[in-house]
Amino acid sequence: MDSKPLNLMIAAPRPIKQTLMVAADLLLIPVAIYLSFLLSAGFSADIYSATTTAISAITTLCSIGLFVRLGLYHAVVRFMGNEALLAVVKGVAFSTLVLTLLISASDVRIPLTSPLIFFSILLGLIGFTRLSARQLISRQTAKDKINVAIYGAGSSGLALLASLGSSKKYNPVALIDDRTRIRNMRYNGLKVSHPEALPALIKEHNIKQVLLAMPSITSARKKEIILKLEPMQIRIRTVPSMESLVSGKARLEQIQDICVEDLLKREPIAPISALLQKCISRKTVLVTGAGGSIGSELCRQVLTQNPEKLVLVERCEMALYQVDQELGQLISSQGLNTELVPLLACVQNPLRMHTIFNAYNIDTVYHAAAYKHVPLVEYNMIEGVRNNVFGTYETALAAQNAGVKNFVLISTDKAVRPTNIMGASKRLAELVLQGLAKGETQTRFSMVRFGNVLGSSGSVVPLFRKQIASGGPVTVTHKDVIRYFMTIPEASQLVIQAGAMANGGDVFLLDMGKPVKISELAETMIRLLGLTVKNSQHPDGDIGITYTGLRPGEKLFEELLVGATALTTQHPQIMRAEEQSLSLVQTHKIVSELNLALDNGNCIDIQEILLSANTGYTASKEVSDLVWAKHTGNFSKDNTEESSQTDNIAYIAR
Repeated sequence: MDSKPLNLMIAAPRPIKQTLMVAADLLLIPVAIYLSFLLSAGFSADIYSATTTAISAITTLCSIGLFVRLGLYHAVVRFMGNEALLAVVKGVAFSTLVLTLLISASDVRIPLTSPLIFFSILLGLIGFTRLSARQLISRQTAKDKINVAIYGAGSSGLALLASLGSSKKYNPVALIDDRTRIRNMRYNGLKVSHPEALPALIKEHNIKQVLLAMPSITSARKKEIILKLEPMQIRIRTVPSMESLVSGKARLEQIQDICVEDLLKREPIAPISALLQKCISRKTVLVTGAGGSIGSELCRQVLTQNPEKLVLVERCEMALYQVDQELGQLISSQGLNTELVPLLACVQNPLRMHTIFNAYNIDTVYHAAAYKHVPLVEYNMIEGVRNNVFGTYETALAAQNAGVKNFVLISTDKAVRPTNIMGASKRLAELVLQGLAKGETQTRFSMVRFGNVLGSSGSVVPLFRKQIASGGPVTVTHKDVIRYFMTIPEASQLVIQAGAMANGGDVFLLDMGKPVKISELAETMIRLLGLTVKNSQHPDGDIGITYTGLRPGEKLFEELLVGATALTTQHPQIMRAEEQSLSLVQTHKIVSELNLALDNGNCIDIQEILLSANTGYTASKEVSDLVWAKHTGNFSKDNTEESSQTDNIAYIAR
């Protein structure tokens, strides 16, 4: 059938469509009347009289008038539901009543069975024309839609199926569910099939996407389903979570791509309420780096424990504005009484930090402010070390002098046997806190060490997602690189609980779960979008993966433990490390020497201090040779001055 006239009709203005429907009924009603006369009275001369013509005309006009009142010409044919069909039955019944009264009042000899035949014929004709039109239009519009299978025939799946009936983008062609009791049942004309039938259904119906409509299932179950679907090279999408649906943040029809986070995150362990509340409830809490990915989530978690005051410290104006606006709306929507204090400040500024701590009577500090991007800190050593080490030192001193009870440093797995400046600076920041904890202090200093968090500004996940969206290639540094991953909310919640268990100088480690191979992560992200990996075995694939080589200071794998001992705590995902640390005297000596090297911009001296400060830092051979040459005298004065006055010594040495 030529689709052009049908497309023109679909695209026609509403008044034209209504006119066509009225014209069709003006023809169908008289046809139904004369057929009923013919079937009940035979070829009698009475059915061709002027009276029967008048009866037909009056019945037709009355019927059209009632059809208008019932809204039959306002119903969109392709979306006709039960109410519209009921209106058709009512309209036909009224037409039958009019016809019966007119026949009874006339002198024509037509059996009274004629109206009953008329009812059946007209109902069939009008119903058939509407349903046929709907079927033709649905088939035509379906050509421009994406064929999808809905996985989950529960209440959410059936609601999604109903809502997609009016979708201009998706055409549901299959229902999938693993429950045997509903197998082969039909909903809206679709049979419920077992997941094993999905590969055949994909070929038969040219299915492009599978929509997971099970918002309330556990993370483990969701992961299991995704892993089964992934090899089918089909795009997997999902409806929002039950939490988002209940809170009103999302609607069922807001279909979104499966996030790789769904595969990496673990089943949550219920937090220990007493630990969450201990350092926060009815207290004044300060978060540094409050506008960052970890800092902002810490703020959200802190708010749930009803602090009296939450002080946000951030050096970036826009980041502070955004987190202040978000948290303000959260306080308002949930009816919280927490006072929010947004402060522009640099944690390296001792006067500013002392002023803040003395002004707001802080009880607990979560120090998240740091430079964390390994290559950038490697190339910008002076600023990286100053921010990570002295930002921690000055903030800790200000907290100690103000009598703050709890100080928690957000650390990283890159601080363990570091091979880069970022990791070494974070390890030295840990040692500084442990040294301060050995002095006379009212402040319980502690640090929490964990690996990569999903969705942070430096995470590979958003980078891969962007590269895939642009057509690739996805860039991976090395095919054997592995990393640990944790979601930001999970990490933040564990940080708060760990800090509450501190005695002073504690190093806490978070259980990061199983490590993930980054190359496999990239391949999974490609396949989740229904794309194929382009490689030597599949040269016609969609997205390629390029290996760029390890970046300066990057390791193939990360660790969490410096020493050999990790003790359990009352929380199953939090461990306590027993590690060597510096004395208070050693701490102040190293800090003084490092401050002088930073002020002089002497990168070689900075490297030397990091190498000798018990950080476990292993610099590149080139940098180590530069430091050794300085001490043996095999280093020219010109080279010393030139190399020591640049932030990029590690980069230049390579």
